[in-house]
Amino acid sequence: MEDMCVPSRSVRGTLKVYLLRDVERFLNAGNFSAARFGREVMGDPRFVFDLRRGREPRPQTVEKVKAYLEIAG
Repeated sequence: MEDMCVPSRSVRGTLKVYLLRDVERFLNAGNFSAARFGREVMGDPRFVFDLRRGREPRPQTVEKVKAYLEIAG
């Protein structure tokens, strides 16, 4: 039986698209560079660059970034 708590690959891909869209909007508002955002939010200056190249974040990562954007946005 499939674990219902783990999103399927297609759902994770959709989360990544929406997450990247929201991060790009934040960056385009002039608040941060991609490297600074990744370093401050995830401790990884490559985070945004990796998302752009297809990295699939875990659900916990998506929630962490969304929470940051909600507070900072």
